[in-house]
Amino acid sequence: MLQAFYLTFFILSVILAVAYVFIWHRHFNASLLGVFIMIPLSNLAYTLMYWSTSVDVYTAALKVLYMGGCYLPWFVTMTVCNLCDIKVSKLVRTGTFLINTLLYATILSIGYSDLYYKSIEAVMTPSGIMVTKTYGPFHTVFYIVVGVYFLAGMALIVYSYFNKKQVSRKILNLLFLPEAAAMTGYYMNSFFRGNFEVVPITYVIAQITYLLIAHRMSLYAVGDIVTESLVQSGDTGFIIMDFDMNYLGSNETAKDILPALRNLSIDSGISGVKELDKTVVHWVTHFKEDENANKNLYILRDENSEEEDKMYTVNVDYLFDGVKRRGYQVFLADDTQNQKYIKLLDKYNNELEEEVEEKTRSIVLMHDNLVLSMATMVESRDNSTGGHIKRTSEGVRMLVDEIRKDGKLKLSDEFCRDIIKAAPMHDLGKIAVDDAILRKPGRFTPEEFEKMKKHAEEGAKTVHEILKSTDDESFKKIAENVAHYHHERWDGSGYPEGLKGEAIPLEARIMAIADVYDALVSKRVYKESMSFEEADKIIMDGMGKHFDEGLKEYYVKARPKLEAYYRTNI
Repeated sequence: MLQAFYLTFFILSVILAVAYVFIWHRHFNASLLGVFIMIPLSNLAYTLMYWSTSVDVYTAALKVLYMGGCYLPWFVTMTVCNLCDIKVSKLVRTGTFLINTLLYATILSIGYSDLYYKSIEAVMTPSGIMVTKTYGPFHTVFYIVVGVYFLAGMALIVYSYFNKKQVSRKILNLLFLPEAAAMTGYYMNSFFRGNFEVVPITYVIAQITYLLIAHRMSLYAVGDIVTESLVQSGDTGFIIMDFDMNYLGSNETAKDILPALRNLSIDSGISGVKELDKTVVHWVTHFKEDENANKNLYILRDENSEEEDKMYTVNVDYLFDGVKRRGYQVFLADDTQNQKYIKLLDKYNNELEEEVEEKTRSIVLMHDNLVLSMATMVESRDNSTGGHIKRTSEGVRMLVDEIRKDGKLKLSDEFCRDIIKAAPMHDLGKIAVDDAILRKPGRFTPEEFEKMKKHAEEGAKTVHEILKSTDDESFKKIAENVAHYHHERWDGSGYPEGLKGEAIPLEARIMAIADVYDALVSKRVYKESMSFEEADKIIMDGMGKHFDEGLKEYYVKARPKLEAYYRTNI
């Protein structure tokens, strides 16, 4: 059981290390990489220790384990210094590393001297190897060193919290967790009397926390790259913020133009600061409402100076990490110097917009064709409904046209487009119905009909899976409702949920009329087609029972077009 536990946490630590490598950025500090190397190494050592069958194998694994124990606190402390923007001299960095190395040298002497362990003995038991150790003087030194690193790390975090405005409070809050988790792991083992190690758990918790920190750091790194290039040009100001309008940084030029930036802490909100509400917040708000409104003119007046007003062109854009949008960036530049930049940006934006629109049209067309092809494939399995999806889609379009002409229901253009587009998907659930039932050349038995009725619920699930990655929430909802509820009845006697009245979505009520009308006037293997007069009588008699009576007038208006269409298409 314990072997499986340690192996599981070793695998988790490797996966998290791979995730860190995946998001790695060249601005990440090397000490954080050391953390992600040492933790899987330590968890591997735990696995080998509890799988060992001899004292030699156990001792070798123990020495690997202590490599993490000696160097991991150093890497963690160096990471804290880096994230808290605390400079560590080469002398201190090298000296502390050498202390850890000397301590590890005493650990490597296990079995050859009594510096760390005076003795180590192993006995095989049915549950695994049982090891008895007698501690030497440097075992105590090890715990003292670890404790010093922990106290130093916590002290640096607390100091930065109160004295470092330009250090992210979110990162400082996160830094407490791995520090506390690591120390919990080191000092709680005594409570389990060597039978169980909690360190692998705390290591994985620390890795997850550092991944969150690294993800946040990548956002600041984006700003660093851009700021490095802009800070050299003293006439260009630069401000970056995340999507929640939290301040991420700016250069000195921007702070000269907008002095309120000097009083902001990293991650503090820009909104609510009077000077910035009128400028930065105003510019970004307009950009969010209309991405084309990304250019402004800002006039900086100094009432106490005889110099002329300074005019800055302001450009707002998304802050990108590769191709991923992470926030907003604001440029403030002298108008003369920025003319070439504006022309270049306009050309780039226009080309990009055209390319995105073209690709989007292609993707939408491809998606629509795939959905229609899938519906047609499902229809081909049902030998009683050939052409059904095409005819019902046309029926829905005719009904929607009459509803729009009347104007009482005030259907939006988006709704009308979506229901017509969703109509072919209403019977996708039949893909889950057994062929023996779906292709039966006759009427269903009660048991077969119960199975057939499941296609409505299955259809909703299928549509949901097909459309779950789409950004068009309106279409996704309408398509699911059409598939799910087109067999519900106004009086509550339908299926699958027995919805009644207006509890049935409007799109499903419209679909129901088109679906039943097609079933009546079309020939099926179990019946001949009805005349238009017979079908019309059934539809009209069903108003207020099967169908929404409020849709009656639109059906009546659409009936001539329906009959004309079906005369040439069945």
